[in-house]
Amino acid sequence: SSDLEKNKEPIGNPADPEGLYAFLLRYLDWMAVTNYSPRTIGNNESYLRTFLTWCDDRGLERPNEITKPILERYQRYLYHKRKPNGEPLSFRSQYVHIVPVRGYFKWLTKQNYILYNPASELDLPKIEKRLPKYVLTEKEAETVIAQPDLGETMGVRDRAILETFYSTGIRRMEMINLRELDVDHERGTLMVRQGKNRKDRMIPVGERCLFRIKRYQQELRHKLVMEPDDGTLFLNTVGQPILVGALTTLVRKYVEAANINKRGSCHLFRHTVATLMLENGADIRYIQALLGHAEVSTTQIYTQVSIKQLKKKIGRAHVW
Repeated sequence: SSDLEKNKEPIGNPADPEGLYAFLLRYLDWMAVTNYSPRTIGNNESYLRTFLTWCDDRGLERPNEITKPILERYQRYLYHKRKPNGEPLSFRSQYVHIVPVRGYFKWLTKQNYILYNPASELDLPKIEKRLPKYVLTEKEAETVIAQPDLGETMGVRDRAILETFYSTGIRRMEMINLRELDVDHERGTLMVRQGKNRKDRMIPVGERCLFRIKRYQQELRHKLVMEPDDGTLFLNTVGQPILVGALTTLVRKYVEAANINKRGSCHLFRHTVATLMLENGADIRYIQALLGHAEVSTTQIYTQVSIKQLKKKIGRAHVW
């Protein structure tokens, strides 16, 4: 069985080799072997456990008992489900619950464990395309970046982190996974290794950001690091990579301290970088490459945020 299953409760009849649960273990194992990221595997497991528990409550034990109408019933169950605070699941949340179920049945069919795929014709809920709620102006971004106290021990590190978010627009996990070797001071580039969808990408970095990273490396990192040094760039006070929640809290703290009446954390900088680049005339394909979006349609959301350009164009053609 997969390592993921240690200390986890089996669902249904764990002794049945043809049961939904036995196949779940094989599916997770297959994902690991085919190089899915641990995070993707963990998310899939979590959502599939919800589905298997729902099946178990209804006496459904094996994949060949699952039909399209049963899967549609599960969709209705998600639609009517209420969170502990009484709110329904968002359509995005319903969507992410169902996608792993589709993947699981697709795999069962391809491996010939079942004759046909009951999930192949399943309609997914339409997700509303939401614009980022908050985006910083250049002035606001500078105010946030200036918050860390450079006289404090960790202030030098925090300033370097904020500068890196603002210069590159990288994702939170990409920041956590940065290694010292990924920053090329000579070339002025930063290498994101195995970002989302397991893709590497090279990003240009601004002079000011490189200066802040170098200062952190020279003044602070060697004091934080614990042997053996695995090369992680940004470390916490006990010499470990920063935890996801801790990084979110840290950035949010500085956004709040800036008193700019906007909320957000790491992703706020990603939105800001994309929007400011668009407003300054950067090509959308270039922004797509910088952010590491697989599809340009993901990047196009920022064209709607970039209202400044629109105002300029309308202003030339319109009598205000």
